[in-house]
This record gives sequence, structure tokens and C-alpha cells, in this order.
Amino acid sequence: MKAAAALLATALAVQPAMPQQRATFSTTTNVVVVNATVLDRNGRPVENLTKNDFEVYEDGKRQHLQAVDFQHLTGAVLPPIRTEAAQAAPSPSAQAPSPAPRYQDRRLIVMLFDFSSMEPAEQIRAKNAAIKFLSSQMTASDTVSIITFGTELKTVVDFTSDRDRLIETINKFRIGESSENASVADEGADAQDQSGQFVADETEFNIFNSDLKLAALEDAARKLGQFPEKKALIYISSGIQKNGVDNQSQLQATVNTAVRNNVAFYPIDARGLSALVPGGDATQAGAAGNNLYNGAGQRSLKENFNNQQETLASLALDTGGKALLDSNDLTAGMTQVQKDLSSYYILSYVSSNPAQDGRYRRIQVKLTPRLIAVLKPKLQYRQGYYAPTSFGRMNGEDKETQLSQALLSDNPVTDLPIAVEVDYFRLDKDKYFAPISVKIPGSALAFRGKGSKQASELDFIAEVRDSQGRPAAAVRDTIPLKVARDIAGQMVQKSIQYTTGVTLAPGSYKLRFVARENGEGKTGTFATSFSVPDLAARKTLRASSVILSNQRQTVSSQVAGVKNSKKLLAQDPLIRDGQQLVPNVTRVFRPGQNMVAYVEVYDPAIPDSLPDNFRRPDVEASIAVYQGDRKVLETPAARAATLDPQRPATLPVWLQLPVDKIPPGKYECQVNLIDQFGRKFAFPRSSFAVVGSTYLSGLIP
Repeated sequence: MKAAAALLATALAVQPAMPQQRATFSTTTNVVVVNATVLDRNGRPVENLTKNDFEVYEDGKRQHLQAVDFQHLTGAVLPPIRTEAAQAAPSPSAQAPSPAPRYQDRRLIVMLFDFSSMEPAEQIRAKNAAIKFLSSQMTASDTVSIITFGTELKTVVDFTSDRDRLIETINKFRIGESSENASVADEGADAQDQSGQFVADETEFNIFNSDLKLAALEDAARKLGQFPEKKALIYISSGIQKNGVDNQSQLQATVNTAVRNNVAFYPIDARGLSALVPGGDATQAGAAGNNLYNGAGQRSLKENFNNQQETLASLALDTGGKALLDSNDLTAGMTQVQKDLSSYYILSYVSSNPAQDGRYRRIQVKLTPRLIAVLKPKLQYRQGYYAPTSFGRMNGEDKETQLSQALLSDNPVTDLPIAVEVDYFRLDKDKYFAPISVKIPGSALAFRGKGSKQASELDFIAEVRDSQGRPAAAVRDTIPLKVARDIAGQMVQKSIQYTTGVTLAPGSYKLRFVARENGEGKTGTFATSFSVPDLAARKTLRASSVILSNQRQTVSSQVAGVKNSKKLLAQDPLIRDGQQLVPNVTRVFRPGQNMVAYVEVYDPAIPDSLPDNFRRPDVEASIAVYQGDRKVLETPAARAATLDPQRPATLPVWLQLPVDKIPPGKYECQVNLIDQFGRKFAFPRSSFAVVGSTYLSGLIP
């Protein structure tokens, strides 16, 4: 378990919070707001109920209601307007300052345009659908806010019923301009780092991370929490791609935040009804090789498309909304909000449980027995919420309990950004070592004065469970960080890399990892699934994970010591002769660096006919770099022929690639491994990115 310093970039920028609406509901953090829809036996909203008609229970204990407010929502469509007038010139109301909004009897609708995921044609389709909805389908009760996400989350229009202003804003969208992670990279090397290996930014956390979109949705839902009314967030995008290394905890955190703040997601796939053309359509590079003919390419396209829509469907299902997928009428997803948000009541109470323990609390809403007998009503409301936590009030025992609970909780916290990589190396026939590398931006650390030093502390806890949900391995560690005062300022611009590892048998596993910074108590949860293959059952060339790195360091130079490290150091294949190969967790490289690829080949063939002094394997290895289906370059073939003296039948393979030879962009690194004697081969791939002075040119096609 080692820590290493590196430099990262800024994360997601946020907008100022939207104006507070109802002070009644925010006088104390202990106030709980519940939106309840009451329908009679015929499905019609029940009106004119009072505080005395409701009973609210939290964890079985009846609560004292502070207020009950009825929201009367109509479905009457406003008269159509001519959109050409809005396109021609700004309306006077759009230029004048907006009066303070009033949301009594209003249906709050947020349109979030994710331009980072949409091609220009899809942006045009989304823009036209929104204008059509506002022009001819908006009702008298609708109040709309517009948010965009390209390089940052930006509220461009606060809640308003001014259709001219909304349409004018949408007409100003510049099609094709926004791209994910554009223009946020610091292109120069850190002045304090003479090696040129690192850049003081956190952009590398974001390039392969589709969690940014989920984090943006979580941030939007959190801001909307200041309004007690129901909110519907229409998320217009072209799906959320799974990259295989994304944090599964972020999806759960986004859903939990939305539920807690009475926000329902209504995702709309702007691609509409799509036909998957064999070999790809005109927006993609042509397929090459046998994939075009054997069905593998088409199957990959279909799986990729389904993965993009799966997250959209989960967001809708888990928050009470509905997803519009595979439909060319995008307005159907917008009008669905009007159908779902009928008249309802806002109930508020001060919880009788003051504990800020982060635990889940169940809510039950009932009507008085007299009304139940008369109306036979149907009630709809959220079933519970997670209590807040207060790190500053916890003692040592409470902090340890909180860390353990965070590991098991269904309410993951993502305040602390984390990138995680899990690999595997064979130690024995049925025994594998799985290194776990964790990267945390230094900007998340809170250093405090301690004599001539500045100190911080990180707590780590992790658990690996097998496919049956049984614990397979666990890690618990605390790393104190003490640096000189003049270095502490630099550490905020760098990152901490923590490496640990576990020993596992072949199988499928799920890792759940929690890190906490103990200055302010910021916590991050990371969950991911991974597999350790049974290499003994493979008929192809047997190989380990491929490690991509740009840094080696002496074990003695690590920033912090780690408990029980001797056993770990002895097993970790990435440590040899006191040197540690540090995995590049974020897979981002810069000009001036050398990319090192390390992989192990197991049981390479050695012919018995060779003389004893020539008995050695012969594995040819090279790196090929692809962008789409185009090969950018390939390194000269190298030969690996020396077995690891400490691990039988293990052949280490080291390859290098100068990053200067690769233009900025996203790429696939393919390691070509050919066992010349055994006539077996393997071609493992891994994504990586190169950033430089022309950062924008290659990352987004």
C-alpha cells in the first residue's frame, strides 16, 4: 500500500444556487418535506384536505405536521404561439429582470440538455422538440427551467412561465459547439515538477469517466432540493455510455439524491428510433477486418447501444419517472411529465429523531380512518429518506462506525472523487493477486497546521464479495500525510495514489471501496464488478492484466507508510528490487512521457528438444495504437525470453511507447503477444488518452 504524488485538473463547475422559495420549509435541517398525491376510487385528485386529515409516521413513530399545502395543477394547454416571432427578435419580457417566481399551483419542469453526448443532428432534434412542446403543448400550470451540460452544468434560465423567453433561449443554442471535457485541461507541466510527468489539473479524472453525467444530474437534483414542490427533470441526451471502469456507486448516489429532493428523472434518448446499420452508419468510421462479416462487430454495436440506454431506464425507474427510448416523437417524453404530475399535497414536519447518523428512515402517510372509509383513497409518496450526517460531531468510535456503515450502506456518498483500477496476476494455479490502485485529487484534502508540518489523514476500507455475495477479502487502513508547510500548497494541486491488494481464487467479484478525508469528513464510495479468470482452463495464451504506467518509484520514497506492508510487498508483482511500477489509473498521458506497458505471460512453451543451456521461452511482443479502426502506429517487435526467477512459469514482458509520437486524442492500446514455440497468441486492449497543446482536437470526434 503505497502513496504517490501526481497532478490533476478541475472537476465540474457549478452554478449559484437557485433562489429560495418557501422559507417555511427550510428553517431547520431537521424539517422533512413529503409530497403526497391523494386519488379517490375513480382516480381523481382529492382536494380540500387539511392538516387534521393526515397522519405521518417516521420509523413507526407518529410525527407532528407543521403544514399541509395543496398544489392544484391543471392540464389545460395554453394557446399555440408562432415560434417565428420568438426567433426574429428578443421579447421585451426576456430583456427585463424577472420578478421573483411564485410556484403555488405550478408544475416545476427542468429541461436538461446534455450536449456533451449528442451529435449535431441529435442536438437539432432535441432543440426542435423542446420548441414544439413549449409552443403548442405547455399548460397553464407549467413552469420551466433550462439547464445545459457541455463542459459544465449551467442554469441558463431559472423557472419561468414566459414561453417567449424559453424559446428564445433554446434558439440561441449553438449546435455542435459543446463537447465533453472541452477547454478545461491545463496544458502545461507543473512548474514545481521538473520531470514534466504531471499537470496540475483534475481533467484526467474526467476523460474516460461517464460518471460526470451522473454527477451533473446529482448536482442538479441537489440544487432543486431547496424547492418543496415536486420536480420533474427531463434529461435529453444520447444515452450514458458505460466504460467498464465507472463508479457504480455514482448511479445509486444520483438516484438517492433525486429521491431525497423530490426529483423524478424523465430521460429522453435524442437519437429517436435508430436502426443499427451493419458496419456502422455515416457517423462512424468504417469497420475493418473480419468483424464486418462474422457478426462480432454488429453484436458489439448492439451491446454498446443497449448499455447507453440501460442507465437512462434505471434513472427513470428508480426515481418514479419514465424514460422515452426508441421514439421519434421526443415531445411524448415531455408531455408524460404533465400526465404524471397531477394535483398533490406538500406535507412538512420536524423529525422527532435528531440524530445525524445517515441512516435510512421509513415514512408512512395515512389518512384518518373516517376518510379512508368514505373515499377508499390511493396515496402516492416517497417511502423514506436518508438522514444527514455531521462529521464534526463524531468521536473516534463514531467515525469508525460511520466508515463501516458507508461500506454497507445503500446510500453511497460521492463527495470525494475517486478513480480505481483492479488488475490480476497469477501467483499459483488457483491463486491470484489482485492489485487495487486508488487515485484521489489532492484538492479534496484539508491540510491543517501541526508544528512546522501540515497534516492530513485518509481512511480506507474495502470489501470484495464473490458472485454469491459472500465476503472474499477485506482491507482497512489509515494513512497519515505530513508534509512541510511550503509543500502543502503544492499537494492540493496534486493527487494521492494508494495501492493495496488482495489474494483471490478465479471467479466473479464485486469491489466496494470507501475513502474518507479526515479533515472535513468528505467521503467517497466506489463500487465496481471485476473478474479473475481461470487461466488454467484457457487454450489460448495465458496472460495477466496489462498495466499502463508512466512512473516508477522507489518503495522507500512513498509518501506514507502502510500497515502490514511487508506481506503485501512480497506478493505484489509490480514491486521488484525496491522499485514500484505505479499504474496510471486514469489512463491519461502527456507529451514528454514514456508509456510503459507491463504484462505477464504464464506457462510459455519451451520445446524439450532444446539443449539445457538454451531452454527458454520465446514470446514476441509489441504495442499497436488504434483510433477507431485506424492503426496509428506500432512499435517494433521485442522478444521476451527470461522467466521470473521467483515465480515459476512466469514470463515478464516490458514494452515502452514514447507519447511524443502520438497526437492528442483518445486511443486503444493493443498489446500483441505471440508465443513463437507454442503457436498461441493474445491481443489485450486498453483505452488511453493523450492530451497536449491541441487537447480539443482528438478527444471528441
